[in-house]
Amino acid sequence: MVHETIKLPVNYKEKLDTHGHEPYLVTYLMDNYESLDLQRKRPLVIICPGGGYEYQSVREAEPIAVKMNSMGFQAAVLYYSCAPMEFPSALCDAAEAVYYARKHADEWHVDANRIILAGFSAGAHLAASLGVYWNGLNGLLPKYLSYKSEDIKPNALMLGYPVITAGEYAHRGSIVNVLGEKAKGHEEYVSLEKLVTKDVPPTFIWHTSEDQAVPTQNSIFFTLALQENHIPVEYHLFQKGLHGLALATEETSVPGKGPIQNECAVWTDLFNTWVHSLWGDRDLFLR
Repeated sequence: MVHETIKLPVNYKEKLDTHGHEPYLVTYLMDNYESLDLQRKRPLVIICPGGGYEYQSVREAEPIAVKMNSMGFQAAVLYYSCAPMEFPSALCDAAEAVYYARKHADEWHVDANRIILAGFSAGAHLAASLGVYWNGLNGLLPKYLSYKSEDIKPNALMLGYPVITAGEYAHRGSIVNVLGEKAKGHEEYVSLEKLVTKDVPPTFIWHTSEDQAVPTQNSIFFTLALQENHIPVEYHLFQKGLHGLALATEETSVPGKGPIQNECAVWTDLFNTWVHSLWGDRDLFLR
């Protein structure tokens, strides 16, 4: 196992006030072995923890990465810019992370065409943001980064109880924090259900009906927009479960508070099956 903290470049710093934020990746990479398969290349899941763009939840960081490893994925956790920040600092961080991972794919035993950007809550908003903006939409990312669009494209998205809309059902704190002061009042930049095009990657989404922090309309609106643009999407809406479930198991629970929701813990298996079916190789991780 290669466990490393990598400071990401900030190639947009001269154009954007980063308020001193320095994004970094923590990797959870499995080695290859001669007795198994020296040529094995695995999909990579880059995880964006939630926290309302104020902080990154530890419950949605390392435990998720370790779980992804257990299912045969390489994994990394992105610690991206949080408030105070200037939009689109966090989005640029996500683009930098995908670019860096793709350029190091051989070293990391990663399939460069199977990089999955995963997020929870506000982290899911970040993942979905790169999902809509990677192709140069509205000229946003090309203003700050000179990378080719295909180098920063996530090949798939995994969104857990995602913040999506800046409209009526918004998680207002996340929207205020991601926009920052200079972009305040420009909610159209971050109301992602209105920005979906045919270029958004295939997407796996899960949410719970009991989520009172981020209403289910967020994930429903995004799912409908994906369907309207003929984007492959799998959406699971569980009846029970409060916001911030992470793995929904004891591993990511807070003693005496939870949350544990056994019926929601199957989301990792559902996601794993979806990835296998997405790329048509059910025995991918058994080679």
